[in-house]
Amino acid sequence: MKQTFFKLLTAVVVLLALTHCAGINALIKEGKPDDIYAKALEFYGKEKWNRASTLFESVAPVYLGTAREDSIAFFNAHCKYKNTDYDTASQLLDDFRRRFGRSVFIEDAEGMYADCFYRMSPGSSRDQTMTSKAIIAINEFIARYPESDKVEEFKKINDELTERLHEKTYLNAYTYYKIGRFKSAIVALKNALRTYPESKYREEIMYLIVDSAYRLAENSIAAKQTDRYLSMLDSYLSFCEEFPESKHRKQVDKWAENARDYLDRNGEGNTAEEL
Repeated sequence: MKQTFFKLLTAVVVLLALTHCAGINALIKEGKPDDIYAKALEFYGKEKWNRASTLFESVAPVYLGTAREDSIAFFNAHCKYKNTDYDTASQLLDDFRRRFGRSVFIEDAEGMYADCFYRMSPGSSRDQTMTSKAIIAINEFIARYPESDKVEEFKKINDELTERLHEKTYLNAYTYYKIGRFKSAIVALKNALRTYPESKYREEIMYLIVDSAYRLAENSIAAKQTDRYLSMLDSYLSFCEEFPESKHRKQVDKWAENARDYLDRNGEGNTAEEL
């Protein structure tokens, strides 16, 4: 009995969908442009985004060069946005802002354009191209529309996305450390500091630089150990100066003591004492 009911319900839903499609297709094929446009606005008002978009797209060529051209382009892009097709929406909105810079919809279009990239931005473990695009678009919006009611929300989003980039840069550098490529880790970690000096991972990054430098020196051939221990001590001093109360202090102090002992045993005692 239940199976029969669900089969019947499915059939009704499919029939209704086909009826709507047939009705839209008939309107597109036989209807007047003004009627198609009016029906598109009706669907738009009812938040039936797919149907509205289909009609806007069908009638758009008719209104090229008219006062309705920008309205149709904006409404269609908004339909894609509301239907969570952010990739298509971003392309349509980018085209809109290039073609209709003086439209009454331009501020809303540029706000949605920025928001599309934010919604397409993945977690910090994945490629951050969309994150960078979102940050650029958001900052352009804030600069152009400083009085917009979206500014405060966009500032919060910008902070969130910037932190995501910080984390991605940190994770990339940490990967080298984790697999034991300490020389590459030092380069990547220092680049992370230069790129994002205000990162919340700053202490951890500087600690990993000391850690990587110590491990690199410890596992180097004798001819390279002296220079690498001296370099490690430089990183150690920078870390201690900036984070004297760090939870890592005991560990880095121990590494520094081992490095100085090595230098003392190998005729670099005076230099080690200075460090």
